[in-house]
Amino acid sequence: MSASEQLYKLADRAKQSEENIERAKEKSQADLRSQVQQARQSSQQRAAELKGDAGVAKAKASTWWGDVQEDWNQHIAKIRANVDDRKADLDVKHAEHRADSAEDDAEAAVDFAYAALEEAEYAVLDAALARLDADEAVAAR
Repeated sequence: MSASEQLYKLADRAKQSEENIERAKEKSQADLRSQVQQARQSSQQRAAELKGDAGVAKAKASTWWGDVQEDWNQHIAKIRANVDDRKADLDVKHAEHRADSAEDDAEAAVDFAYAALEEAEYAVLDAALARLDADEAVAAR
């Protein structure tokens, strides 16, 4: 799959996320818990796939991007550990703090995704330009 096709796939996935979040507002607490669990499983599966692909990606991409992926994986692991720890605490004050913290984490994840999307757009455009430059160089020989 080309990088530009991956961007289209990413846009479709972002739209799906938006729709899932909108529908979540109408769900019961039990249904929302189930949706959160499914989203977590999906996220963990994707993280495992990315980690598995990290060796290939590092061979193809810059060391910087590999470091970003590793930092992100560590960040996700820390958030999940915090979420697991917080679930045991039923105190109202702590529950409110957990909600605030979860909202902050969600905003940070969206900001990161936005930045990653912009970086992906730049990389796709740069790759297209590099291909045109290479084709031009071949034609000039």
